[in-house]
Amino acid sequence: MSHLPRSRWWGFALYAAVALVHISALALGADAVAAPTKLLLMPALVLAVFVAGRGSSWGLPYTLLFLALALSWLGDGAGTFFPFAPEVPMMLLWFGLAHLCYIWLFWRVLSVRRPPAWAAVYALWWIVLLAVLWPSLGALLIPVAVYGLVLGGTAAAASRCHPLIAWGGAFFLASDSVLAFQLFMPDVVPAFTDPVVMTTYCLGQGLIAAGVVVAARLRTTGARTETVSQG
Repeated sequence: MSHLPRSRWWGFALYAAVALVHISALALGADAVAAPTKLLLMPALVLAVFVAGRGSSWGLPYTLLFLALALSWLGDGAGTFFPFAPEVPMMLLWFGLAHLCYIWLFWRVLSVRRPPAWAAVYALWWIVLLAVLWPSLGALLIPVAVYGLVLGGTAAAASRCHPLIAWGGAFFLASDSVLAFQLFMPDVVPAFTDPVVMTTYCLGQGLIAAGVVVAARLRTTGARTETVSQG
């Protein structure tokens, strides 16, 4: 965060405030507040990125990030935007596409190192989670398995990037892991699962977005330094 002045981060404080209101509403069972604030999360995060990212080159990093956030917004509002379609498959579709954008962004654009050895845990996560959920998935077995691959792929690709992005990928994976049990094995999860899912989700998306801003800033600064040194 030190790569930008503090005045650039107020948008992320606003995002955190919206997230806190939403999570609190979930915890209190206030659906009339929880539903609309959920749809405000990604627009608030887009605003935060616009504010913090001023002065950086737009380029591919921001294009892919904004596309991923837009697709995530459609996933958040799958039941609202597409009432004519089954909600879970629509969520898997939009979030799956968002994760493909993240994988491209992390693996091909913002990576700064080889995948660390510990990232192999994400492959183990996919195998174990699928084995546990298998009896409960029914016709959704293939879609969930494919979605799990791209979700694990996002976390693994994020491990190659700035630490903020790596942590964001891990929190995103944790959120969807808890959500999977909530959707397909509801009897084994406690009643407060919704706030846990959204807390880890908001952390994941927020850390990824902040990490992309910092990484893009570093790329811009590095390019300018190289240009000056060559001149």
